[in-house]
Amino acid sequence: MRGNNKKFNARGPRDEFDHKIIDIRRTARVIAGGRRFSFRVSVAAGDKKGRVGVGVGKSVDTPSAIEKAIKRAKKNLVKPVLTKDFSIPHETEAKFGSAQVLIRPVLKGHGLVAGSSVRVVLELAGIRGVNAKIISRSKNKLNNARAAVKALEKIKK
Repeated sequence: MRGNNKKFNARGPRDEFDHKIIDIRRTARVIAGGRRFSFRVSVAAGDKKGRVGVGVGKSVDTPSAIEKAIKRAKKNLVKPVLTKDFSIPHETEAKFGSAQVLIRPVLKGHGLVAGSSVRVVLELAGIRGVNAKIISRSKNKLNNARAAVKALEKIKK
């Protein structure tokens, strides 16, 4: 019976990656008859065991844009070095566009302290004991998420 098997969901084999939508934007281009709308979706995907990625998908309808974004997020996975209690070994900082993010380890038991899309990225990576701060004044969720991934990519023992 397929319903009882945890490796399958309604659409087939279950994926090892979880994903969360960071941002959905409606874009428009002007054509002869008026405006044509499409959607841009930003998604973070991770396995909560250390791998995480961010992807962007664009399409005329939202579900296909989400699917494209998930596919691209899986292609752009990074695997930072983590400690045994799922924290990071040292402080790291990264900049993507105008977004700048600082991630530093905290004492055990303090949990994950982060905001906006940086929190989503860190949760999907499975990171627990860190304090993250968006240093810039950038409100761009996609750039903040990409800066967080770039900061995680820099982590070495």
